[in-house]
Amino acid sequence: MDRDGTRTERLLTLDALRGFAVMGILAMNIVAFAMPEMATVSPRAYGGETAADIAAWALGFVLFDGKMRGLFSILFGASMILIADRAEAAGQDAGAVHYRRMMWLGLFGLCHYFLIWWGDILFLYAVVGCIAFTFREWEPRRLIRWAAVLFAIGVLLHSLFFGTQLVAAYAGPESPMAAAGEAIRAQYAAIDEEVTRELALYRGPWLPILAERLDRASGPFAMLLMSLLETLPLMMIGMALLRNGFLGGAWDSARYRRAALCWLAPGLLLTLLVAWVQWRSGFDHIVAVNAFLAWAGPGRLMMTIAYAALLLLLIRRMSARPWLARVAAAGRVAFSNYIGASIVMTTIFYGYGLGLFGAVGRWPLYLFCLGAWVAMLLWSQPWLERYRYGPLEWLWRSLARGRLQPMRKT
Repeated sequence: MDRDGTRTERLLTLDALRGFAVMGILAMNIVAFAMPEMATVSPRAYGGETAADIAAWALGFVLFDGKMRGLFSILFGASMILIADRAEAAGQDAGAVHYRRMMWLGLFGLCHYFLIWWGDILFLYAVVGCIAFTFREWEPRRLIRWAAVLFAIGVLLHSLFFGTQLVAAYAGPESPMAAAGEAIRAQYAAIDEEVTRELALYRGPWLPILAERLDRASGPFAMLLMSLLETLPLMMIGMALLRNGFLGGAWDSARYRRAALCWLAPGLLLTLLVAWVQWRSGFDHIVAVNAFLAWAGPGRLMMTIAYAALLLLLIRRMSARPWLARVAAAGRVAFSNYIGASIVMTTIFYGYGLGLFGAVGRWPLYLFCLGAWVAMLLWSQPWLERYRYGPLEWLWRSLARGRLQPMRKT
């Protein structure tokens, strides 16, 4: 048993939440797999500006962007607690177990970034997981208080940095910021050239893509710098929500409903407001970057917590349904599903596969997403009926423990 009385054996709630999250992450990432990077920020950059295109962008921005990654980050923090508690219960050094796991996860993340797809989050999670682990003994209220402070600092710093760019870019010619503003406008004006370059690159063979990754080897570290003060607080929140029983399904339904109502409405309103500002600006690139990286943060956090509460209510209500067991199975092999989705989607869209990069509209992309969800639900449960772990879960566990783990169920 954990210190709060929660069983350390597998929890249906955590597995199912992770299943929903890994499927939701694909819905968030599908545009980034199929279009130039800036298309994830603004439909003006690529993907079309018809009413249908903007509606598809708004659907992704409001419902998925950052929320599924946020849920995944919360669950990652909770998993760290569970694994550490199990290690201690088995008489092992919890810190040694954790840091070995993070070292190998970081290496997996670098391989993912360089060899498969630029949008890796595993390296980020490995590094931030090492930091978050130092707070695992904190009690839930303290974790949540400090998470809120760190998250607020992150939003403030991003708002100041990118907001300063926005002010400088539109300062008058007599302003002391005029020279800086001209340089910033030139930088953003080069986005069209970057889009053209990406289209040519990703419609081509694999070796030039690898060369591009090697040339931009700082990418994972740049993501770490940009995302640290979002990811660390979310992991801390996950640690707290496991300790206080929220993620284990220990709260009564009325309390989950109150949490959902408390956070969903303001989070949705803030996110809709940020989306409206972008649309009102004509999807100005500088405004879009500010919105994506700074202004959307508070609403994103609120909606992530609300989604977790709503999904826990759904899991409680549907716990005996066969389809939920399949979602939970997809969550148990989330690592394999996450990397597998990257392999499948880059093979579909990149030039060394079907070469559909930049050729599929925003709405049809969700059909590819739906197909991948079906595949996740179809393979995960039958696999786990025969094997203890997913393929990559087994490899990670074996590497972290320094010996091959038993795979087939007896």
